[in-house]
Amino acid sequence: MILGVSGWFGEKIGLTEKQTRLGFVLAVLLAGFGVGLYLILWIVKMFSK
Repeated sequence: MILGVSGWFGEKIGLTEKQTRLGFVLAVLLAGFGVGLYLILWIVKMFSK
């Protein structure tokens, strides 16, 4: 999406970027926590380099 989390996280867990994005969208629509999860993963990505 915007911060590159989908591609990075997809690589880590063995999914494609498209599948990861779909997961984030579903998490937002169904449970409402996808945005928070996305931001947390962005912070982890920033500090994992």
